[in-house]
Amino acid sequence: MLLKPRINDDLKTAMRAGDARRRDALRLLLAALKQREVDERKELADGDIIAVIDKMLKQRRDSIAQFEKGGRQDLADAEKFELEVLQAYMPQALSDAEIAAAVVAAMSDTGAAGPTDMGRVMAALKAKLAGRADMGKVSALVKSKLTS
Repeated sequence: MLLKPRINDDLKTAMRAGDARRRDALRLLLAALKQREVDERKELADGDIIAVIDKMLKQRRDSIAQFEKGGRQDLADAEKFELEVLQAYMPQALSDAEIAAAVVAAMSDTGAAGPTDMGRVMAALKAKLAGRADMGKVSALVKSKLTS
């Protein structure tokens, strides 16, 4: 099933069930999607929707860390709930072994020899791993492989 209709159906289900927290999280997601559609003047494909959700997940993780650092567990819990709701729409995450294999394959495909080739390797990996792996961790792995 396409993501946008699935999100809309889940919103309707949450509204019928009286689940205000889930309803609000889904409305926030749909608003972000609509904003991007208006900005780019096009209908978003599933890949674009995953990119928006990935950005929102990063924002939630940063917020959780800041709220916990500031001693605001109530706000951190609210962000964690939104994180769980958003995570349900992401594709299955890759294992560390699968990510490592993709990094090795990308390095051989691009002919990377040293740290100066990191941009080419990351560009190749971003297309393959977007939404399925934490690109910060992937970047650290690529850097360690290229420097060793």
